[in-house]
Amino acid sequence: MAIVAPASELIVAPDTEVDTPMLVVSEEILRRNIDEMAAFAAGVGVSLRPHIKTHKTAQIARLQMAAGAVGITCAKVGEAEVMVDQAGIADVLLAYPTIGEPKVRRLVALMERATVKVAVDSLEAADMLSRSMTRHDRTLDVVLEVNTGQNRSGVTVGAEAEAMALQIARLPNLRLTGIMTHEGHANSAPPDEMETIAIAAGEAMVATAEAIRSHGIALPTVSVGSTPAARITPTVRGITEMRPGTYVFNDNSAFRYGTIGVDRCAARFVATIVSRPAPDRCVLDTGSKSLAMDPSRAHPGHGYIVGHPDVRIVKLSEEHAVCSLPDETDGFEISDRVEIIPNHICPTVNLMNELFIVRDGAIVDTWQVAARGMVR
Repeated sequence: MAIVAPASELIVAPDTEVDTPMLVVSEEILRRNIDEMAAFAAGVGVSLRPHIKTHKTAQIARLQMAAGAVGITCAKVGEAEVMVDQAGIADVLLAYPTIGEPKVRRLVALMERATVKVAVDSLEAADMLSRSMTRHDRTLDVVLEVNTGQNRSGVTVGAEAEAMALQIARLPNLRLTGIMTHEGHANSAPPDEMETIAIAAGEAMVATAEAIRSHGIALPTVSVGSTPAARITPTVRGITEMRPGTYVFNDNSAFRYGTIGVDRCAARFVATIVSRPAPDRCVLDTGSKSLAMDPSRAHPGHGYIVGHPDVRIVKLSEEHAVCSLPDETDGFEISDRVEIIPNHICPTVNLMNELFIVRDGAIVDTWQVAARGMVR
């Protein structure tokens, strides 16, 4: 077995035994990424509330809190239950519409164990929560989700959001505490346009918040969330909170912005070449059940093979990753080993039961992906 990359670019030492495919995490890079984002947030005077959708792991959530996060962001109630009960998190934002009585019952139970805020983007959802909280004799903090251009969920920034906020503020047993956006459309723009788009989103959020406050609503929180724009949007004066997620690991998609290199990618798959059926083709023991299927606007193919930017993972089936090998590519013989940076680390982690933690090239611990599959 050979390692077909410079040792300086790898996180697992060549002499470390690995039963592939295995998702490994460099403890050093992970901690550096966490600490640097926390320092940035403190430096621009905004609260850091990271989204745990990327790692879904109690140990990492605790590292983020220890570094200075004020709480965490989750999408679903199931994720929040895990983070409160297994990581000891006491402050959670559910940045996703929480609809239906089964979820509300779980939400009320969760409110006994932590401070919980819930995002809404419609009067129907807010009214449902209001009636449910009235029945349960509870008061729920809510945050209005605002669309600044991604065109996914959220009420349109500006006058529409202002009007919705006034309606929600009148509902019993709800307390409107802020507005939030995910400026993901900045991530999708060409890198040279991202800053302009992110700043515009932040400024529109601040203006909308001021308009809402002019009606006598306190509205302490103006929250933004995007790892690629994480060092841009929060610099807008009046933004109070940021919710990046993928920064803890980074991935192939981050390469397109020119600010992230291999040395900042904490999570990689270690994979083995299991077949070399042609001189220009080999097969790795990964596939769609490990690497996920998300494309990337950065390096082409289904992941970045460390040390070999010219080798492309051109096709995935469930357990096979087919690589195209340029002429005169060294290595890539059967039993050789590679490290792969996934295109999109969030769905990749959700396919795994555990993360294997690496320190000084050796695997030193195993962390369970405790919120894996918690999509309800």
